[in-house]
Amino acid sequence: MGIFSGWHLFIVLLIVLVVFGAGKLPTVMRDLGRGVKSFKDAMSEKEAEHPEPPPVVRSTIEGEVKKDAV
Repeated sequence: MGIFSGWHLFIVLLIVLVVFGAGKLPTVMRDLGRGVKSFKDAMSEKEAEHPEPPPVVRSTIEGEVKKDAV
């Protein structure tokens, strides 16, 4: 099942509710969502800046073409 079960998630959500209160919970979740979106945008920008290099193509003495994964 993994490290966390449903009870663990329930307890964490209960603690968050007690700490932040019901009034602040939507604001906290909105800020968390914005942070995750910002992180994803930054990761996609980084991938766009550094695309993967094309695979290296080598030919053998017999003339066969082989692709090497870099």
